[in-house]
Amino acid sequence: MIQKIRMDMSIGSNIQKRRYQCKLKQDQVIAKMNLMGIPISKSSYAKIETNRMNIKVSELAALVYALCTLQFVQDSGL
Repeated sequence: MIQKIRMDMSIGSNIQKRRYQCKLKQDQVIAKMNLMGIPISKSSYAKIETNRMNIKVSELAALVYALCTLQFVQDSGL
């Protein structure tokens, strides 16, 4: 039997806040994730940000890279 892990923190709102800080649109983050080989639809991404869908570890890792890397590039002017 598969057990669901209960969410103990609001990951989605933190992801959304970070995306806003990076001045990115959902489409831009989704495109970056797709380029990294993580297929995700706009609908699924929106559900993650609103905590209506659990995030996979692979998606979370891709988001960390996409949001942190893009912020570094924007800050450095590259």
